[in-house]
Amino acid sequence: MRARILPVCLAASLLLSGCASLLNRQYVEVTAHNAAPMAEGDLSTLRAESYQELVNALLYLVTSGAEEGTIRLYLKSEDVAQNLEDACLEVDQEDPLGAYAVDNIRYSVSPLVTYQEVKVEITYRRSREQVASITSATGATAIRNALEKALQEFSGELAIRISYFDRDEAYIRWLCREAFCANPETSVDMPELTVSIYPDSGRQRIVEVLLAYHQEREELESRVERLGNRARDLEENRRLAEYAGDEQLLEIARTVLAQGGWKPQGGSTAYHALMERGADSQGLALAVALLCQDLELPCQVAIGTQNGELHCWNVVQTESGWMHLDLTRSLDQETIFLSDAQMTETGCVWNTDTLPRCGMPAEGEGETGTEPDETGQTGTEEPEAGGEPAIQPPGEPEGGGETAAQVPGEAAEGGEPPAQTPGAPAEGA
Repeated sequence: MRARILPVCLAASLLLSGCASLLNRQYVEVTAHNAAPMAEGDLSTLRAESYQELVNALLYLVTSGAEEGTIRLYLKSEDVAQNLEDACLEVDQEDPLGAYAVDNIRYSVSPLVTYQEVKVEITYRRSREQVASITSATGATAIRNALEKALQEFSGELAIRISYFDRDEAYIRWLCREAFCANPETSVDMPELTVSIYPDSGRQRIVEVLLAYHQEREELESRVERLGNRARDLEENRRLAEYAGDEQLLEIARTVLAQGGWKPQGGSTAYHALMERGADSQGLALAVALLCQDLELPCQVAIGTQNGELHCWNVVQTESGWMHLDLTRSLDQETIFLSDAQMTETGCVWNTDTLPRCGMPAEGEGETGTEPDETGQTGTEEPEAGGEPAIQPPGEPEGGGETAAQVPGEAAEGGEPPAQTPGAPAEGA
């Protein structure tokens, strides 16, 4: 009798203790989702049972660079034609890689007993090497770094897959100018840019930048070497290392101006400033940055506008902290190193998120030097995804002189203009 009672008591105790769930548990089987199409026999034969799987199958072929493939399509026969047309358009026009690399997708359909066999032929406008060289980036810093690398290597093209990118071609051009100015020792020729973005909109896009240089690679590499030698000769001949503090910065400025000075219509590189008797504001700023870099002095190239036109200068660390130094102003003036507020009074605006604060604003004044928008007005923009500040390039003028439309590179046609005295801009500049 005791033997019969014991199992009953055990069951009752399990129920009363809350362990009944152990006796009546629901089990759910979870399988990992696989977005890739199912291959049947070989990699060129794929299977699709829905519209999305059909899109995935086409993307699989494009990603692998396949020029032809077979898809076994298990859809209602009346849906096949429309689904195929829509899927090909989606891959060709809406997917970043498809929009960038695919020229045309053709297909033929053969109805079989249980499925439709789709033969696909894909032609490309990009080579496999071009597709394989696509880099990925998120945020302005990563994009700028990719552009810097391409400019330093004198690359002819660059393709970047960017997530959450809603900017335009002008933004890429502005980042390219920043990348160019970040490395004065190799920035001897800013190429002409052709920027294309694929597709026109979307969460992910591919930005293609074609770079056309004004000189052959051999000449560019030779200029880099000659520029480095010239900078070292100037540092030695003018004994720049023997100066200290603000006087060292002033002597660097005098050295750059002594090579030719400010020419609003001149070239826009340190090579022009130190080797070809003068440059525009960007060339002068790059030359100062190059000499400071060699002497291990903190210095940045500031890119902004002055009275609505592209203008560059330097931000240097003085005995009073970070200050602005603009070689288009005369060094004979009482105040050579300017605070943010003083620089703003000269008509300059810039993105304060990209440069150190210079001096302290006067009491009662707000932020100064904010980035200009396309109309020339200033304002503070929200940072883009990834914490990077949004950069709005100045509007593109119709050409001539040192304006936002000027591409750094060779001097203007018609030979070199006469030397311009610093601080005395040419008429209309």
